[in-house]
Amino acid sequence: MVDPGRQHPHMRNRNESIRLDWMRLSSLADYAVVMMSAAARHCGGVARLNATSLAEETGLPLPTVQKLVSRLSAAGLIESARGTGGGFRLSRPAAAISLADIVEAIEGPIAMTSCVDGGRHDCCIEENCRVKPHWNAVNGAVKGALAGVSLASLSGVPA
Repeated sequence: MVDPGRQHPHMRNRNESIRLDWMRLSSLADYAVVMMSAAARHCGGVARLNATSLAEETGLPLPTVQKLVSRLSAAGLIESARGTGGGFRLSRPAAAISLADIVEAIEGPIAMTSCVDGGRHDCCIEENCRVKPHWNAVNGAVKGALAGVSLASLSGVPA
């Protein structure tokens, strides 16, 4: 019989649900979504944004916005230009950028377990695992769910 008063290490109290930290986005990925959503609301045309104004609008620290601009630019999600008239803008319409695109730009490939992460083989039961054949489907479902949410829908920009 399970003691209902017993405290489990993953639960603060018996009424609290289990929280899956490993499925939570990093703060940086979360901030990237916030920043890209704000950029989408401003980048309907050829206008460029600067990091300072975006930091002010979103409440994100300027160094964080600058770091995100660098990563998102490297991933091809935003275009940046230096100098007079410089700044950055979305590289394609908000409807063509998914939540999966943003998360992968910051976190790397979406992989629920190491056995779906192409290059990694660090599981000690990998050879005898009966669940391994099913992780690709689970991983695909999670990635598909993220891919199904467009930046346009997150930012309220018409598609």
